[in-house]
Amino acid sequence: MHPWSNDELEMLRDTARRFLAEHVTPNEKRWDAQQHVDRAIWNRAGDIGLLCASIPSEYGGAGGDFRHEAVLYEEQAAANNVSCGFQVHSGICAHYFAKYGTEQQKLYYLPKMASGELVCAIAMTEPGTGSDLQAVKTRAQRDGDHYVINGAKTFITNGGLCDLILLVAKTDPAQGAKGISLIIVETADLAGFKRGRLLEKIGQHGQDTAELFFDDVRVPVDNLLGGHEGQGFVQLMQQLPQERLIIGVSAVGAMEKAVELTAQYTKQRHAFGKPLFDLQNTRFTLAECKTETHIARVFIDDCIAKHVRGELDNATASMAKWWCTQKQCEIIDRCLQLFGGYGYMAEYPIAKMYADARVQKIYGGANELMKELIARAM
Repeated sequence: MHPWSNDELEMLRDTARRFLAEHVTPNEKRWDAQQHVDRAIWNRAGDIGLLCASIPSEYGGAGGDFRHEAVLYEEQAAANNVSCGFQVHSGICAHYFAKYGTEQQKLYYLPKMASGELVCAIAMTEPGTGSDLQAVKTRAQRDGDHYVINGAKTFITNGGLCDLILLVAKTDPAQGAKGISLIIVETADLAGFKRGRLLEKIGQHGQDTAELFFDDVRVPVDNLLGGHEGQGFVQLMQQLPQERLIIGVSAVGAMEKAVELTAQYTKQRHAFGKPLFDLQNTRFTLAECKTETHIARVFIDDCIAKHVRGELDNATASMAKWWCTQKQCEIIDRCLQLFGGYGYMAEYPIAKMYADARVQKIYGGANELMKELIARAM
C-alpha cells in the first residue's frame, strides 16, 4: 500500500482493477484496430464511480481527491491500457470546470461528465504550435451574444468521441497571452464543426486522437469558461502541474508493470540450458531497472502527497513529468531487450508498452520544455 493510500482507496483500486479486467482488457485489440474505444465504456465507468472521482459530490463527482484519480491511472498502467482517455476527461478537463466554471456551468456539465453522458476533450495544440500555447491562432470573435470560432486543432485526445470540448482560443489576439480564453464547445449538431481523421500513431492505437476543425462555429457567450475573457492562459498554467503529475503517475505504473512482466518472463524462458534469469546479465539488468523504478515510485508518491496538501509546485511537477517519462522509455526498452526477438512481436505486452511510452515525453509539454521550467525556478 502506498504511503498516501488507505483502505477506502484500496477498495477503489479493487473496483478499478475488476472493471479493467472485465470490460477493457478483453476489448483492447479490437479497439486498437478501430482506433477508438466503444462509447459505452464511458457510461460503464461512470456508473461505478470511476469518472470525476476527485470532483465534489454536489457536482456529481465522487467527492474524493487526487489520490482517487491516481488509483485509477495506476491500475490502467498495470492493465497496459492507454486507450481509455479517463485522465484527460476526469483528471484534467473536469478540474477546469470545478476550479473556474460559473456555478451554472459546474452544475450543468460536471454531473454529465461524471456519469459518462458527456466525454470531454481539451483542445490546446494546433498545427505548427506544439507546446507554445501563446502562439495559438484559433480565434473566438464576439458577435452579439455568440462567439464565432475559426481555427484548427490537432493531436486531441478523446477528439473522435468527445461531446464536449474545452477550446483554447484567442478572444483578443492583440493581447498575446492575456488574450487567450477557454471556450466550452458542445459538439452535437454543431454547424461548422468537423472532426478530421483519427490519427495513425506509432503507439496508443486505441486512443481516439483526432484533428478538429472550426469554420464559423457559433457558441453562446455564456460558454466562456468562468465568464471573463483573457483568463485562459492563467487557467492553463495553474492546471498544467496536475496534468504533468498524471503523466508521471502513469509512467511509474508502466515501469512497474514492465519490470514485473520481464522478471516473470526471464524466469520461465530458458537459454543455454537454464532460465534467462540465472544469467548474471539478466539479473543485473533487472536489478538496475527495479532500483530506478523504486526511486521513481518514492518520488511520485511524494508528489502525490504534496499535491493533495496543495504544496506541489510547477517546477517539481515538471521534474516528475520529464524524469519519470524518460525513465519509463529507458526501462521498458531495457526490459524489451531481455525478451529477445519476442519483445519485438506485437502480441507481447512489452512491445505495446514500448510503442505506447514514446509519446509520454512529448505531450503535456515536451520534456525539453520541462527542463526549461525547472531551470527558471532555480
